[in-house]
Amino acid sequence: MNSEKTKKLVIAALMAAMTCISTMIIEFPSPVGYIHIGDGFVLVSGMILGPLYGGAAAGIGSMLADLLSGYTSFALATLIIKALAAITGSLIYQLLSRYFTSKKSRIIPIFFASICGGVIVTLGYFIFEGYIIGYGVATATAGILFNIVQNIFGIILSIILMPILMMLPEIRSIMVRNIKRKENL
Repeated sequence: MNSEKTKKLVIAALMAAMTCISTMIIEFPSPVGYIHIGDGFVLVSGMILGPLYGGAAAGIGSMLADLLSGYTSFALATLIIKALAAITGSLIYQLLSRYFTSKKSRIIPIFFASICGGVIVTLGYFIFEGYIIGYGVATATAGILFNIVQNIFGIILSIILMPILMMLPEIRSIMVRNIKRKENL
């Protein structure tokens, strides 16, 4: 295993752990349920690590949070939904980063990638709750508000974290390679 792959694997493991812990421990009560900052780490994982490693880190970290918190019936869906959110965010981020290169405009790819990842999460849980586990469309529709609020927290956190993480040479070098290489699934 070469040094670049080892770095990505280590960072992916760290991001999975951060996603799990931030989902389980750092939570805020709200009228629509509890809000956690784990989705911010889901989005950041995709943007930093690319679709493959980022999707794996986001999905595994979120799934572990479900398993360890007693939401086992959601674990597999969470793995898939959060991985898809990170993959989508990664691809949008990589695409837009080629066009918005100045320091002032770097926020644009982060913002749009985060929104797209959030849409995947909202749609994914709507489909899972409404059709797969049979809560019904009415109950699944009620969950959309919670997911939108959750997405807003994820977007805010990713906008805050990405510029900070991009200052780290190891993170920046991985991100630059991902964008230049046009890493695909």
